[in-house]
Amino acid sequence: MAEGTSSIPELEAQKNEIAQISKKVLVRQDTWCLIDNKWFKQWKKYVGYDNWETANVGDRAIHPGPIDNSPLLRDDGSGEIKDHLIDELDYVLLPEEAWDLLVKWYGLEEGQQPIVRKVVEYGMFVKHCKVEVYLLEFKLCANKDLEHVVTKKFSKSDTIDYIEQEMRSIFNVPKEKETRLWNRYSHNTYEHLSNKDSTVQDAGLYHGQVLIIEERNDDGSWPRQVKSTSAALAYTNSTSTGSGDTRTYNNQSSTIATRSYGSVGGGYGNSSYASYDYHPGSTGNVQPGLCGLSNLGNTCFMNSALQCMSNTPPLVDYFLQDRYWDELNNDNPLGMQGEIAKSFGDLVKNMWCGRYSYTVPRNFKMIVGRFAPQFSGYQQQDCQELMAFLLDGLHEDLNRVKKKPYIEQSDADGRPDEHVAKEAWENYLKRNNSVIVDIFHGLLKSTLVCPECTKVSITFDPFCYLSLPLPIKKERQIEILLVAADPLARPLKMKVTVPKLGTVQELCEAINKSIHIPASNLIVTDVYNHRLHKIFNKEDLLSNIMERDEIFVYEVPPNLEENGPACMIPVYLKHKKSKTTANSTSSSSTLFGHPIFIPVTGKTCSFVQLYSILLQQMSRFLKSPKTDEDWEALTSTEAEKQNGDVDMTNGEDYDSEKSDCEKENDAEYDTDCENSKESARLLFNILSVNASGNLDVDQILNDGRSLKMERKSSSIVGKIYLAVEFDERVKEKCFNEKELLAYSIHDSMNMRISQKKQVIQLSECLELFTTVEKLGADDPWYCPSCKKHQQATKKFDLWSLPQVLIIHLKRFSYNRYWRDKLDTLVEFPVSGLNMAKYVLNPSHGPAVYDLIAVANHYGGMGGGHYTAYGKNSGTGMWYYFDDSSVTQSSEDNVVSKAAYVLVYMRRDATAHSHHSSRQAISAALGAPRNTHVSSPDDDAASSSDEDCNMDVN
Repeated sequence: MAEGTSSIPELEAQKNEIAQISKKVLVRQDTWCLIDNKWFKQWKKYVGYDNWETANVGDRAIHPGPIDNSPLLRDDGSGEIKDHLIDELDYVLLPEEAWDLLVKWYGLEEGQQPIVRKVVEYGMFVKHCKVEVYLLEFKLCANKDLEHVVTKKFSKSDTIDYIEQEMRSIFNVPKEKETRLWNRYSHNTYEHLSNKDSTVQDAGLYHGQVLIIEERNDDGSWPRQVKSTSAALAYTNSTSTGSGDTRTYNNQSSTIATRSYGSVGGGYGNSSYASYDYHPGSTGNVQPGLCGLSNLGNTCFMNSALQCMSNTPPLVDYFLQDRYWDELNNDNPLGMQGEIAKSFGDLVKNMWCGRYSYTVPRNFKMIVGRFAPQFSGYQQQDCQELMAFLLDGLHEDLNRVKKKPYIEQSDADGRPDEHVAKEAWENYLKRNNSVIVDIFHGLLKSTLVCPECTKVSITFDPFCYLSLPLPIKKERQIEILLVAADPLARPLKMKVTVPKLGTVQELCEAINKSIHIPASNLIVTDVYNHRLHKIFNKEDLLSNIMERDEIFVYEVPPNLEENGPACMIPVYLKHKKSKTTANSTSSSSTLFGHPIFIPVTGKTCSFVQLYSILLQQMSRFLKSPKTDEDWEALTSTEAEKQNGDVDMTNGEDYDSEKSDCEKENDAEYDTDCENSKESARLLFNILSVNASGNLDVDQILNDGRSLKMERKSSSIVGKIYLAVEFDERVKEKCFNEKELLAYSIHDSMNMRISQKKQVIQLSECLELFTTVEKLGADDPWYCPSCKKHQQATKKFDLWSLPQVLIIHLKRFSYNRYWRDKLDTLVEFPVSGLNMAKYVLNPSHGPAVYDLIAVANHYGGMGGGHYTAYGKNSGTGMWYYFDDSSVTQSSEDNVVSKAAYVLVYMRRDATAHSHHSSRQAISAALGAPRNTHVSSPDDDAASSSDEDCNMDVN
């Protein structure tokens, strides 16, 4: 391993220096480094970084050792980081200066390289910097050989010119050759990347993008010649104020589009998009609204949300009839300068013009990313969060209130609900009045009751969607490996069902119920990378255990403390490797296998006793040589070192008096010490190490001294950590690593949590939403009467419902340590959802709703795929939208376990919408004013029959 230098500052100085550097703000193009969070937390304990963790400052047992980023890296040896790592959970970001200091002081594990990342800037009007942890991977190929593909990662801040130079080098392009780059998307559509100063982000390139380098022919022509003819060219410049031009070319085999980005605003020009378009050869052959959306790289979440909105007639009609142009609020400081509304309007027109079977919403995504940096990359996001942002953005862009007045909120103070609700809604409209409010906003009554003074606070608040909890799954399963006290028994792999919000004590009790081992005799640990990452206390919360954690539970031998003090000592396994060069021979040790615990009785322990206990605990997978010849076959070099030749560097842990064990069997100990032949026959070294096992504190010798055995407070676990170190020959001849890793399988591994109900009704979710609940300790309410925060009771009631009701099923539950998805089927009515029973307002009108769209999510928390169902207002039929694919579907398929967001429309609004929709669609087909059906919002579109499988009458 690479060690740090000897000139290491005092711990207090280290702490202060790193703390000061860590305050550095993010600046574009600065360099930051990823460091394993587990190592960094250990370092913080060692130096007393946090004032609540200063008990063991400077204790060598918790020395973090060299920086080890292996937990962040893939197992394939590529040096790439794992997918789905989480900031401040898996890793910590540090400025490069802080990283360099830590490496200087502590070193870096041998063979590892710094994980270096650049700071990139997001957003156009509101600048936002963040460290680009995950780079974009592109597929690179040369135009002359499209089958030869090279993958390479680039930063969003890399320029097109930089990528071109890299590709010239990769494909050995001669210096004298002129080249240009193309990106390919949507099967056979190509775009010329003409602005070499544009960045990857500016150009809208996404993960998995195919980039092609083209060499100019000797006669001056290009293999992919761009043509411009009146038949194929569809060029619009009505919305672009940048300096770039746009051309598209279509023939039977491919589509070619070229674009130049304006120089203003970081490559985007002054407009919200670069204006260009593609017209298919034939038009009018697609049912309006049945237009798929190309996946730009993990953008299915966006496509799903957009399809739901595209199948909401009142919203679509508003945009198809161009009413939004008269209501744009470009000066709203809370809005997006009208950009979101204009971009969405253009996209809706393309989806409803009846000319395209799919379109590419790339510029819409780029515009969203400018105003919401969380959506600017190509990581998987949440469909409902995107939908909420879109509706909020459209509302502010189209807010009819140009200057918002100040409104002071007032409590009910005993007034009738009707008066308070009317006042709240009128006050809301004074600041918020838009088509989104008209269509999507309702009113909630919120009642808070103080548990101490019984103060009742009633407020009425607008809502745009209802997030409903699912009344199921209060338990979770944790997979463990139970290591029995019997050293000859293999560990037992099993699943334990525990309360989600339970404690480690409850985990131990669940094990006891299944295996009949007393909960008090269990040590629960998190093992990671061959070491003990954490030894849990019984009161620790189970929410600290993530699904991917390796939980080892060790049994304490029964009656261990029957005859006096005792403790369980953690022991690591080390493999000593020699490395010989031309000038020298060196050695290093690496951890392997999993830790073990050894039981030690008495206050002190001799080397002989310790060695004997270790042999016994490892007897299942470690066999001693049986004959003198077998011993001779093993090298004696390492054994000789055990004979007392190495001095102790720290005698604080040793007692000059004989151990308790020695007093009991003094003659046997003397015989062993005097027999040099026997004392030399040792299979391993015994080391005192730090808690991570990557730093040797001392070597424990057979020199007659004893090791003190001290326990941690209120725990049977000892304070010290040991390691047994095997040289290569012994590990090869005597150690059975396969047996070490072997385990038995408990029947529980084949069982899953039995759900009391496999199906729940939407009505149950609505009832749970309106049930009285107590606020959590971390989310108290400030009582104006008591003048302090209280865990009040809270209740929601529906007061008024909107024209279009969006229901979000809260399938995802997560905290800092674990994430889960509820796949239980929620049955909901496709037609005739009567919400009247949930509405508190006695004057509320009809509240019967019919389903018009559903957003689906398939898969788990770490990824998955989004699709949508939509009921086309023109045909009255249901369709399934899966990115660029659109297929007719049966109404029976709409209700599924994947349903995530439900969109309902009130029946009294449905009747009006049918007539309005017909007018709007006719307007879209007739291309009214300000309608850019030639895809200014999108890069390309296609009406090829092979891309859309649907039955249109």
